[in-house]
Amino acid sequence: MTDPYPLRPVAEGEFETWARMVADTYGGDLSDEQLVHERASTELHRTVGAFDGPAPVGGTAAHTRVLTVPGALLPVAGVTWVGVTPTHRRRGILTSMMRRQLTDLHTSGAEPIAALRPSEAAIYGRFGYGPATQGARLRCEKRALRFRPGTEFGDGTIRLLGRDQARPQIEKLYDLVRTGTVGWPGRNANSWDSRLTDRPEERGGASAFRFALHHETDGRTTGYALYRIKQDASGGAGNALQVVELATTSRQAYATLWRFLAGVDLISWIEYEGAVDEPLPHLLTDPRAVRSAPVDRLWVRLVDVDRALAARSYAGALDLVLDVEDAFCPWNTGRYRLEADQGTAVCARTHAPADLRLSVAELGAAFLGGTTLASLAAAGLVQELRPGALSRATVAFRADREPYYPGGWAFPAY
Repeated sequence: MTDPYPLRPVAEGEFETWARMVADTYGGDLSDEQLVHERASTELHRTVGAFDGPAPVGGTAAHTRVLTVPGALLPVAGVTWVGVTPTHRRRGILTSMMRRQLTDLHTSGAEPIAALRPSEAAIYGRFGYGPATQGARLRCEKRALRFRPGTEFGDGTIRLLGRDQARPQIEKLYDLVRTGTVGWPGRNANSWDSRLTDRPEERGGASAFRFALHHETDGRTTGYALYRIKQDASGGAGNALQVVELATTSRQAYATLWRFLAGVDLISWIEYEGAVDEPLPHLLTDPRAVRSAPVDRLWVRLVDVDRALAARSYAGALDLVLDVEDAFCPWNTGRYRLEADQGTAVCARTHAPADLRLSVAELGAAFLGGTTLASLAAAGLVQELRPGALSRATVAFRADREPYYPGGWAFPAY
């Protein structure tokens, strides 16, 4: 039977109509300037368009990216531009596009994992994605941000720079930090263009970006904070400093940048989405000055279970047989023996008895070392088949710190 909504890559002359259609599904409008930028950052051969005759009615795409995972920098398909026009919902178009995208990754032997930042958390679990990182939405009461005696600030200084002067220093520092921080993606020039875009209509009533850079006495850049200030129309009690991104290579730079932010005048609150285990509260005499609310961020999907599990390192020696269920990508279903020791891992199919049984979505959730297999088992999503296997696997899959995705439009929230 002929597919009423055939899938194929989007052609050059179709991009504008297709992109505006996807943006419209989220109630957004694309300016001509935004359209030019989006075209420059979109790899047309990695798009999937669904068409009703000549009209695009659905879409998805993938960015070629690198993601820091435990012990490795791993190629990842950054899934983006996912949408189906409201006139064609509930016709199986989204499912068809997701299956086509993952099948293409598998058959081409491309990236072993895919990742996305969903606009709605209820959508992607059925396609085998699992929530692999959490962010912490911090709201800090400025007047209570008093640092503990003995906090090390070092001898560095803060300078406020313009965008053009700050950008090369920020890019270089980001690359230093992200290679050792699980969950951080690599950024190319287009990604940085998106991160630092500062259109007035996208500021939500806040100011233009400010760039605060931390320099050591020898001139090295060891930290930066990218932030805005939002004035409260009611008279100032709600004035907020919004930290968009903060990165440092030393604890002294981290403390000094936060001391600087806490010293900005006419501010009542500082808002920042950081890591779940953000160090800031531990630097304060009153940790309750920082209120925290968790939110899911990066969702991970193992395209090929064996390639993905062999590509990362583990926290200890491991010899484990996993019985994996993957109804959406049946090539993954089966048993795998995962052997890891001294930073290397091997994963291959086996007929040996299984130690744990779980779906590919649970593996995606645990892949970056954040969501634990033990917590998934407590929810009934992982079954222990050999006593002791769950605790050993839980420890081995963990990372030193909680994985954290800093945003930056590497995987846009469409």
